[in-house]
Amino acid sequence: MTPTLVRQQPAHAGHTPRVDQCARARDWSEIQERMLVPLYEAVYDRLEVGRGTRLLGLGCGSGLALLMAASRGASVTGLDASAPERLALARTRVLPEAWRTPARGDARIVEGKPADLTDPDAPAYTVVTAFEPIGCAARDSEKLGDLLTAAAPLARRGAPVVLAGWGPPERCATSSVLRIATKLAVPLRGAGSWHPALRDDLEDIAQRAGLKPDGSGRVACPFGYADIASAVRGLLSTGLFDAAITATDQSQVDKELKEALHAYVRKDGTVWMTNVFRYLIARTP
Repeated sequence: MTPTLVRQQPAHAGHTPRVDQCARARDWSEIQERMLVPLYEAVYDRLEVGRGTRLLGLGCGSGLALLMAASRGASVTGLDASAPERLALARTRVLPEAWRTPARGDARIVEGKPADLTDPDAPAYTVVTAFEPIGCAARDSEKLGDLLTAAAPLARRGAPVVLAGWGPPERCATSSVLRIATKLAVPLRGAGSWHPALRDDLEDIAQRAGLKPDGSGRVACPFGYADIASAVRGLLSTGLFDAAITATDQSQVDKELKEALHAYVRKDGTVWMTNVFRYLIARTP
């Protein structure tokens, strides 16, 4: 399949596409977020997350990773400064009123930055996670480094900090689909489209944030959908195609996404793409 790179007039570029952010957040929580469950489970198993763990989830989104940690007995705090619609869903999932028992009474969901969590009387966090894979937006590596630098003082000395990223493109079937976002967003290059992560990106981010790399792993995270329509909704919910929609239009992006996904449709109509994600464990000073 050769992408059709027909675009609107340049005057269209730069306008923010009209997106129903509440619907987008629901698509993320109901369709796409679960694709990373194997990553969450692998990290929690390796770090033995459970009772006694005080976990800080950076960029927590709609809270599935927090919910999984809380179900293991961990005390969880979610922090996000850029996704209020997803945070609203996280609150319904994780906060005490979402449970029939008070066992999760110490759960917190905070919209803001690490400075908003400063509390001299609160015990330090024992685990910090940043599960949103780098390679998802322009300058996301730099932004994550700044976020980790600000969050590290909230954790105890030597606490594990987890970063995540896409694996090698040749081992990620979804990379061929995500490249459409980059190609269609050429007039707005650098405006937030997907780009492949480099081999040492996670280590570089950790070291710039003053953290010491201390192990890594790879996890298979296949993307599976009931049908092409569900796959399109799930992938659009990532936000990786917003720049492409701005540079062209919604119908153009939908068309090219569906064409690219046909290569991964199975006989029963489901869509299945194998992927590998990498995580790094670093330690606070």
